[in-house]
Amino acid sequence: MSVTAVVLIKARTDQINELAQVLSNIHGVTDVYSVAGRYDLVAIVQAQRNEDLAQIISVDMHKAAGIVDSETLIAFRTFRNDDVHAGFALGQND
Repeated sequence: MSVTAVVLIKARTDQINELAQVLSNIHGVTDVYSVAGRYDLVAIVQAQRNEDLAQIISVDMHKAAGIVDSETLIAFRTFRNDDVHAGFALGQND
């Protein structure tokens, strides 16, 4: 079983693409998305333990140049497409 974090990142405008590439090469970072809105990038991080997440996010990611600010969200539960459809199907008659 693993733990997942969603890291919302504000970046220096001139370093967004380079920062995304650097972050995507960090072990434990599974995806990096360029997004519109208050944040510039969203990184998905997975690790075996909370302590591993702390290392990846607080140390490894923050060594990368260009991060202005970040907010980390720890995931409690994952809802997959099949789970959502199954939930809506509860109680329906065929």
